[in-house]
Parts: sequence; C-alpha cells; structure tokens
Amino acid sequence: MRPRTAFRLALGVLHAGMWATLVANRIVLKRTARRVRPTRLPRLSVIVPARNEEAHLPRLLASLWAQDYPDFEVVVYDDGSSDATPDLLAQDPDPRLVRLRGEGPPPGWVGKCHALYRATRHATGEAFLFLDADVELRHPGALRALAERFAALPAPAILTGFPYYGDSGGLLLVPLVVDSMLIGLPWALVPTVPVRNLAALNGQVWMIRAADYYAHEPHLRHRDEVLEDVEIGRTMKAEGVPPYLAALHRDLSVRMYASTAEAWRGFSKNAYLLLGGTPGRFAATWAFYNASFVVSPLVSPWAMASVVGLKLVADTSAGLSPLLALGAWPSYAAGSAVALASARAFRRGTVTWKGRNVHASHLRGDGLSR
Repeated sequence: MRPRTAFRLALGVLHAGMWATLVANRIVLKRTARRVRPTRLPRLSVIVPARNEEAHLPRLLASLWAQDYPDFEVVVYDDGSSDATPDLLAQDPDPRLVRLRGEGPPPGWVGKCHALYRATRHATGEAFLFLDADVELRHPGALRALAERFAALPAPAILTGFPYYGDSGGLLLVPLVVDSMLIGLPWALVPTVPVRNLAALNGQVWMIRAADYYAHEPHLRHRDEVLEDVEIGRTMKAEGVPPYLAALHRDLSVRMYASTAEAWRGFSKNAYLLLGGTPGRFAATWAFYNASFVVSPLVSPWAMASVVGLKLVADTSAGLSPLLALGAWPSYAAGSAVALASARAFRRGTVTWKGRNVHASHLRGDGLSR
C-alpha cells in the first residue's frame, strides 16, 4: 500500500471512530432524557463549594429559592473567601440555607474536595446534588426535572451531564468541555464494560444517593486530586455506581469564565491532567488530539469538513449556537495550545487557581492510575 493511501485510510478510520462515538452518545442522551415521577421526591441536599464567588452566588441562590421542589436544603461551604462571599451568605434569610465556613484545606487535601467532604458531614438529604457556584437553574422546575431523570436511572447510579455554556465568556475554549464528553468517551459502554478508565463525570453537576456517597466517600478517597471529578467517576464505576451522561442545558446554565484569558487560565489548571498527567501519556494523547483535530484538517478538505461537522453536532447537542462550528479549527488549535501551556506549568510547579497553588500529587510518578 502506498504511503498516501495508507495515510488516507488511517484518517478515514480515525474520523469514522469519532463519528461513531458521537452518534452513539446522541442515542445515550435520548435515553437519559427519560423522566420518572416517583411516588415521593426524595429530600435533596444541594451542595456548593464557594471560594471568592461573590459574582456568582447571588444568581445561583436566587434560582434555587425559586424552585418548586418540595423538600430541599442548600449547603454552601465557604472555603476561606476573601471577597464578599461570607457577607452574601450571612445576609441571605432563607431557612433552607446551611452556611459553613472553613479557612482552607488541611495538608494533603485539594480545596474543592475538602469543601465538599466537609459539607456532606452536615447534609441531611436522601440524595446529594453537587453544583459549582457559577451554575444557575434556568427555570423553577429544574430541580424536579433532575430528580425525575435521576429516578429513571438503574440504581445505583450517578447522574451527570453538561449544562448550557452559552452564557459563559471564552467560547473559543469553553465548548471543548462538551466536545470532549461527546466525542472522547463512548458513554454507552460506561455502565457495562469493566474497564475502570472508561468513565468520568462533570464536577460542575452530579447527583448521587446519599447512601451510595457515604458507602464510598469519594471526596475523602480522592482528597488530593486536582481532577477529582474524573477520578471519582472512574472509582465509582469500578465499585458498581456508574455515571450516566445527560444533556442538562435546558435545566442548568454555567458562567465558567468571563473572558478567553480567564478561560485559558482555568483550562491550564487541568488540561495536562485530562491528557494523561504524566509526560509519556500526555505526549501520546496530545499527539492523537492534534492528529485528529488540528493536523488532519490542514491536509485534507474532507477532514476539515468532518471536524466542523463533529463540532456542529456536539455543540448543538448542548444548545449552543451552530455558528460556533465555523470556528472549529481555531477552537481545537487553541485547545492544543492551552494543553501545552498546562503541561509546562505543571512541570514547573507554577499552576495556581483562586490564589492557591494547585496541589500536584500526580507528579509523584503514578499519574492518574490510582
């Protein structure tokens, strides 16, 4: 076989595999859209970590107090905020708000894991809904819709998914979250194939029964993980509580970043980990990513059309504008560049977020294999 023919064949197989994964995941999303009305909705604990979230918490709390859900509490753990976050919590009169305060994580803990672990010590719900502080519920029936979707899953299970990202800044990079979930992981195989790494969850939103959470204590077990959500998804799947992916953009929105520069800094704190977390794994995964989304479109018009089509289908699955697909190649190229910047920062030990150095236990040599 001539080299040019072999190259075209390899490209064809690569893109066919990505399309097969995306189409299969669209079927998964239709299944997880199913809702069941239980005879009694469980008491729900909405658990929120907050560090310097004065710009986001008012929106989240206002959207929660507008919910028609019959029985829920909101547990907010203020993780040593230096802005107006403590004042905002203190001034909120709603009796369903449980206010907790810490002054930062102890040695060996990542801040978010510690905040969520401590919050679960005070939660009283039968089910836990973990939300980031920059999330907002889009209509008064959103909590009910999430609970009814969760009830439709085979127990035990975790419900996770992607909210609406269109209100965020940095849309050159932010939609890559959706693209990675829909093109990078075959979710239909997550509950059935006994491969630990064939799983993940989105830490911005996930729901689990309290009994399942306490039986496995995922935040305690992954207390030193920067990429705790992916690791929790893998561990829980391995122990019989698999995550299921749902399109949650009609119920939830998130304002991750205000600008492309802020998105760049945010993605830099975990892109290296997402692509392997060790030099060898990162190099292999980064090379595969570039071959798929950056290099092949430059050498093949149909590969460029494929990349644009993949982004179009993935983005619109999350309610995003189809016009974003016109910038598919620059978006994927920017993702490649931020991954390199992330790798460089991790190797130098200079990764920071919200005024704290990012703990890098993965650099001990065992990567993300634990």
